[in-house]
Amino acid sequence: MTERKVPLRQCLACREKKDKRTLLRIVRAEDGIHVDPTGRKNGRGAYVCRNITCMETAVKKHLLDKSFGMQVPPETYGVLKEEFDALNG
Repeated sequence: MTERKVPLRQCLACREKKDKRTLLRIVRAEDGIHVDPTGRKNGRGAYVCRNITCMETAVKKHLLDKSFGMQVPPETYGVLKEEFDALNG
């Protein structure tokens, strides 16, 4: 029997390729930008490592703006950090 291929994704902040399941997906959907813990919501996704330094780098350098092709409001970054802390807390 053949082994299944492990899907790899790249972290926005540290640019390392890792297993998709070890990263946290941030999604831009019709209802806004939010953390997608399941990794299955519809919309444009971007991946960040589950450590606080990568999330802080993504916020500080506005990496989601570049990934989503739009200007993300500062309050949205605050909400994302709160959701991130709640998932990793």
